[in-house]
Amino acid sequence: MDTSTARRNILARIRAAQRRPEAVMEHERASVADYLARHPAGPRPLETRPHQDDLLPEFSEQALRMASTLETIPTLADAPQAVARYLGSLGLPLRCVVWDAVAALDWQAAGIEAANRPPARDVELDRTARDLVGVTGCFCAIAETGSLMLLSGPETPASTALLPETHIAIVPVARIVQDLEAAFALMRSERGQLPRATNIISGPSRTADIEQNLVLGAHGPYRVHVILVQAA
Repeated sequence: MDTSTARRNILARIRAAQRRPEAVMEHERASVADYLARHPAGPRPLETRPHQDDLLPEFSEQALRMASTLETIPTLADAPQAVARYLGSLGLPLRCVVWDAVAALDWQAAGIEAANRPPARDVELDRTARDLVGVTGCFCAIAETGSLMLLSGPETPASTALLPETHIAIVPVARIVQDLEAAFALMRSERGQLPRATNIISGPSRTADIEQNLVLGAHGPYRVHVILVQAA
């Protein structure tokens, strides 16, 4: 569902109440950029901040602590076979929905039926007909916490990572950054502004609301599998 028109109308009403022009002026954007450039970063615990040369092992260690699983492959072209191995090891159907960024990979050669669309939302569907596996890329990965940062957009629907029971993320090693501050700095430098949704995924969904018993898959995927791609 496209809510961009409603969003623009709401923001226009807010700006009108502030007696500002409906459209954001260039000097306002410049003022925000200047503030971000000059504003000092908050304190960060140096003892837990990974060194720039150790980002891959630190990310791997933290991701495993968060109950993600990992596999490293040489090139992006090897991803479909890696996905097939993972799904086969769990006895899951070789079927998934994928983001645009990985749709052109040779899924058929790996025996996988890959559909380039958001996952079906109809909960009345028989389980065998539902989209149980979502394969996404990743804007960047965060070494300090073993997390994935995903940015929503027309070609990167958040639902692909959140609705299926199994989420598989294909992550270039070169896109691993030190910490959350570095991830947001990278987003500002490459995108210029926040997307509609920014999701920080740290392993499978979990909750311990009921009697402090940890339950996986409470609000999202039961499994998060990260395929790390060595080549750029």
